[in-house]
Amino acid sequence: MDSAAVDRFEAGRGRLASLAYRLLGSAADAEDVVQDVFLRWQAAERERIEVPEAWLVKVVTNLCLDRLRSARARHERAAGAWLPEPLLAGDPMLGPADTVEQRESVSVAVLLLMERLSPVERAAYVLREAFSYPHAEIAGILDITESASQQHVHRARRRVTAERRGGDEVDPASARRIVEEFLAAAASGRTERLVAMLTADATAVSDGAGLARRLLRYDTRERVAVYVRAGFKATPAKRRLAGGSPAIHLAMVNGSPAAVAVIEDRVVGAVVFRLRDGKVASLHGIAAADRLARLNEVWGRQEPDAPVITAW
Repeated sequence: MDSAAVDRFEAGRGRLASLAYRLLGSAADAEDVVQDVFLRWQAAERERIEVPEAWLVKVVTNLCLDRLRSARARHERAAGAWLPEPLLAGDPMLGPADTVEQRESVSVAVLLLMERLSPVERAAYVLREAFSYPHAEIAGILDITESASQQHVHRARRRVTAERRGGDEVDPASARRIVEEFLAAAASGRTERLVAMLTADATAVSDGAGLARRLLRYDTRERVAVYVRAGFKATPAKRRLAGGSPAIHLAMVNGSPAAVAVIEDRVVGAVVFRLRDGKVASLHGIAAADRLARLNEVWGRQEPDAPVITAW
């Protein structure tokens, strides 16, 4: 393959990876798909491809749809033990973030809600909301009619909006203050203070550090407060499991404020917050090592702020 063809592909690699990540919720799977697309680009009769960018987007989308429809994917996601792979602010795989819709489409909460859509609905929604493709182009990518594209996007948007239960866009300074106060309450051991900082419909989800067969879910603010307090209560067993005593940093993960636990420059866990009306509406705790590889890679290239909790 000549250098011009390689350069053309590389110029769009980031956008293709961002699309694949939004469709699959996994950075590792997205990277695999993009590499597969590169091999197909290499083998294609490129002189017959009129619009290379459109061809590449179509191949990425259809490879992602194949993965979403596979028996393995359906089993893993239906088993209730799946959370999106978190991405740190500054990761190019997060892709476009100029509009509210683009930022929302990569949030942990919306990535989870999109699991309830059919693969085609998810693809149509992402192409429209995150990448602003017109329905005519979406129809060509998905091999459906333009009317069907409009219907898929409408249904997906309605479901995501209805089930999202709100969430405010909060400026970074305000978000940091709220999360700092919440972590201070968690470290203090006073669950009543935590309850006061949670919305009435607050929820929490944890992957149990990858040790639980199913996700751990908490659906009242009292239960969420107990879960958070227990999570921040250090014990010798927890330190052995983590491999030391982590420092807790604040960061932005998937466009939301997050507490990131770090031991000797190695991320061992992240809790992603969703805020509403100045309170915490939901938390997603991710500590399974295989879900933190990409976050660790990007973390190692950045200079983090000083930890808000120096030793846990």
